[in-house]
Amino acid sequence: MGEIISVNKKKYYNYIAEKTKIYKLINMTRFSSSVAELRSSEIRDLMSLATAPDMISFAGGMPGNELFPLNKIDEILNSLSDKEKQVALQYGPTTGLPTLLESLADWLEKKGLPVKSNKLIITTGSLQAINILAKAFLDPGDSVLVETPSFIGALSAFRSYQANLITVPLNGDGMDINLLKQRLKAASSKPKFLYYSPNFHNPAGIIYSEKVKKQMIEVLKNQEIPVIEDDVYSDLYFYEKDVPKMQLIKTMDPEGIDVCYTGSFSKILGPGLRLGWMLVPESIYQKCELIKQSIDACSPSISQVVADKFIREGHIDNYIAEVREEYKKRGFAMIETLEDCMPDSVTFEKPRGGFYTWLQLPEGCDATAVLKKCIEKGVVVVTGKTFDPDGIKNDHIRVSFCNTDVETIKRGVPVIADAIKELI
Repeated sequence: MGEIISVNKKKYYNYIAEKTKIYKLINMTRFSSSVAELRSSEIRDLMSLATAPDMISFAGGMPGNELFPLNKIDEILNSLSDKEKQVALQYGPTTGLPTLLESLADWLEKKGLPVKSNKLIITTGSLQAINILAKAFLDPGDSVLVETPSFIGALSAFRSYQANLITVPLNGDGMDINLLKQRLKAASSKPKFLYYSPNFHNPAGIIYSEKVKKQMIEVLKNQEIPVIEDDVYSDLYFYEKDVPKMQLIKTMDPEGIDVCYTGSFSKILGPGLRLGWMLVPESIYQKCELIKQSIDACSPSISQVVADKFIREGHIDNYIAEVREEYKKRGFAMIETLEDCMPDSVTFEKPRGGFYTWLQLPEGCDATAVLKKCIEKGVVVVTGKTFDPDGIKNDHIRVSFCNTDVETIKRGVPVIADAIKELI
């Protein structure tokens, strides 16, 4: 074990040295002001460490490779006619292949989403949908309302358009509404939109309550502040009884607010397909189509053909039900092991679905110090400041259970607990 610790420590310090060299080179090159505030995602940076065979990774928010529906994908690919193969290898319409737009619209409509009164665009992952919407709304210096903590990919997108991020802290049931009101009142100019993640939040893992969502609607109604509702985890619930309270603002279809709903196949089929979507009002759709044309012309046609067949042949609901059960097992193993081995001074909200647990560290315990200790012991987690829009608050760690089996969770979590105990 001492040898493993030594190797992992060396990898970590080599990684830090390499990043320092890169930063020095960057300082010699003149870049646009729009990238000046961008910073690398710690999650992406840590993935190179996480791939080492002796490391246990709780860092990535991706499905387990062993869970992909390989047999069904093989069947779909082998069943394609020559005409379908030609479509799959060709450019497609910017807004998506008509076949996928139709099958996806039917699937979303069954979930209660107002498809007929809105327009659907297929995007290259849901992050592209968020990026397109940010580009549609933001000029340099514009303000955006965001949660703290918040999804790092969205924060990076907003920063790339030189947005001013106005943060609203999360409670256990969603945004702090009183602070949302205060932030709006104190803002020097009206924020261009509000971004939030309603179900199994990344990283906090919470579900927004119906009460908070209705309060958000009342605060934003007729304020000309659109809502970006980022919903990629809601199919991965552990308890059927939670489904009614997970209703989206988009399905409520409130008057006086433009709601831009984004979703993804990444968590429910495979991130390598690089397919997401947005469901938006007609006036917003027209601008977003033009923006997407300028970015990549169209999302991968071959992925769209596969996703369309997966929906049409009735696989998607059965597959989601299967992986939901596996994530539930992993989530329960995470909860049980955390409760068994963490010091009492570490607290967390028990996940009820999704991919993540969000650990509140003891007072004075720094997440970066925990990460360093964990890496020395052969485990990778993600520090809280990664998800802080200001990049400062560092008293949490995010621990993913999605791509780690039950046995590995039971081996890895005690290592995190030991690292924290050593520091306190």
